[in-house]
Amino acid sequence: MPERRFVGKKVVITGAAGVFGKWIAQAYAAEGASLYLSDIREDALSNAVDELTQKGVEVQWHVTNLVDEHSINDLVQAVEQKWKSPDIVINNAGIYPYRTLMNMTLQHWNETMDLNLAAPFLVTQQFANQMIANGVEGSFINISSGAASTAGVGMGNYSVSKVGIEMLTKTFALELSPYRIRVNAIVPGYAPGSEVSIMTQEHTEHMIQITPLGRTSGPDDAPQAILYLTSEQASFITGSILTVDGGRTAGRLK
Repeated sequence: MPERRFVGKKVVITGAAGVFGKWIAQAYAAEGASLYLSDIREDALSNAVDELTQKGVEVQWHVTNLVDEHSINDLVQAVEQKWKSPDIVINNAGIYPYRTLMNMTLQHWNETMDLNLAAPFLVTQQFANQMIANGVEGSFINISSGAASTAGVGMGNYSVSKVGIEMLTKTFALELSPYRIRVNAIVPGYAPGSEVSIMTQEHTEHMIQITPLGRTSGPDDAPQAILYLTSEQASFITGSILTVDGGRTAGRLK
């Protein structure tokens, strides 16, 4: 059996009931990690937890409203009571709204910024304080998007939030480096099946056509990149953005 790299490691994952969240949780579980899963969808989160506990994985969970600072505080305190501090935090939660300029309200704009940008800032700040207080040389992963580098109609608010998360990744990496806490981000490829941002079959087929490797993102793609970036093998990597999108943002096929 190959060595399990994350035995004894404590991992917090936000948006854990979603497509990528479940994949990330399963990947860490397979490598021996203990998990603290967070999502606002209680039923979906409970089902995700049940799937893992039936396999003997140690899982805690918290229903978190990431646009409510008090709810984030509650999550952080719950983790502190259980573990004192996590080793790894995955800021996975986010929304992918489609709103053109003339159809976007300030509320729509703020909802995107609150969840995609402000929440990772607060989560990182508070868990970094825990890590520092407990002498943990931890690791954070943020989730960016190809929309940070390629504009699209109806994606203004989403794209801006992802440009922001990449800059926060680099800035926080610098600020936390004295404590040997690393901060990186990944750019995953398109994966259908989100319950938060529902996409049509036509959209999925279009994404496959414009992806050079000719498929959507699967359960081993982004999670394995995340495992690498939070492992000892990546101990000299911080402030990096790793793209795992089948070549979609590399350029145009035609």
